[in-house]
Parts: sequence; structure tokens; C-alpha cells
Amino acid sequence: MSVREEFDEWAATGKDRGMEDRHWHTAKHVLARMPVEAGDDVLDLGTGSGYALRALRERGIGRGYGLDGAPEMARNAHGYTDDDAVGYLVGDFDSLPFADDSLDHVFSMEAFYYAADPVHTLEEVRRVLRPGGTFYCAVNYFAESETTHAWQESISVDMTLWSREEYREAFREAGLYVAEQDAIPDRETEIPDAEAFPTENYETREAMVDRYRTWGTLLTVGVAP
Repeated sequence: MSVREEFDEWAATGKDRGMEDRHWHTAKHVLARMPVEAGDDVLDLGTGSGYALRALRERGIGRGYGLDGAPEMARNAHGYTDDDAVGYLVGDFDSLPFADDSLDHVFSMEAFYYAADPVHTLEEVRRVLRPGGTFYCAVNYFAESETTHAWQESISVDMTLWSREEYREAFREAGLYVAEQDAIPDRETEIPDAEAFPTENYETREAMVDRYRTWGTLLTVGVAP
């Protein structure tokens, strides 16, 4: 199954809203760090339900573009958003439909690792960013967060599993200065007492704590020179 088919199915069954609820626990902290200013042009790469752009519009960004590989995701996001300054389009991470030096910021939450060629995707992000523009790349699936590795078994598309250092190296190779890298813990997901384990997803409470409180979301911030 392709990325498009996988996530069209998710959108059709309402999983896009479920992802929004779960991702918001850490995404809101990532968005709060973004140095957006009034009038900035922002791309949300792998926009899902479009929640990030709606939040950034509340901070005064000028134009928001939400790109997703799944037409149903983009269609749903448009339906959830009543704002002429935000648009959603279907596109490929490896060929961003934007001119060189045309965007102030790029954001991506839980989507980057679905890129067919993640190194080239970073090169594309570098290409479309204006000098001084930023890429805020947030992922929950990465090498140090070992309890997330099993996700690949439950999804039919290939996912890129990089370590923190591999993210930094790839950013640098694409021409982005790595300004920040941080693990943002999820403090809101409820973790039951030890007596409740094993659960459907975790053998021990320690494993669940490791997933949410220790590693949470890996944020890597790149800046275009």
C-alpha cells in the first residue's frame, strides 16, 4: 500500500482527528518555539488535519500552506479550516511545489519519516526556505525511542528510523544549520499504575514512561543560511 492509500484510509475513518488529539500534547510546544512573525509564509509538511496552521494563524502568520500526500487528508483539512489565508494541497515531499527562497518557515509533525527519500526532502526544504528561514521537524519515531520501533510492523509503508545524530548529520548535509535538537516529553498522556500492566501496547509501566515522559517527541531545528 502506498503512503497515499494508507492515509486516505485513515482520513476516511476519522483517524486524522485522532492524530491531532495525540500529537497536540507535544506539537503545541514545538509550535510555541517557532519564531513566526506577522505576515510570514509557512508550509506544514504532512499537514494531516491542518491543526498546526490553524494554530499558527492565531499568531498572525500571513499565508499557510498545508501539503499532504493523501488527497482525503487534504480534503478533510480544508473542511476543518474556515480561513482564506490557509490552503491545502496534495503533493510529494520530494518535489515541493514552491519557488526557491519563497517560505519563511517549514513545520512537520510526525510525517517526515514517511518521505521516500528523506535526504532529498531536506534538500527541498532548504531550497524553498528564505535565508534565515527555519525547519521545525518533530518526530516520535526515532532510534533512541525504542518502544516506537514496533510501529513499522503495523503500517504498510516504509518508515525512516534515524537516530538523533543521523538527523543532525542529514540536516547539515542538506545545507541547514542545526540550531537546536531536543526531546519534548509528553506530560499529558495518562500512564496507569504498574499493576495495570501489561497492556495492549506496553509490557511494563517503565516502557510506557520511556515512550512518553523520557523521549516523547524529537525536535530538530534547521536554519537556512
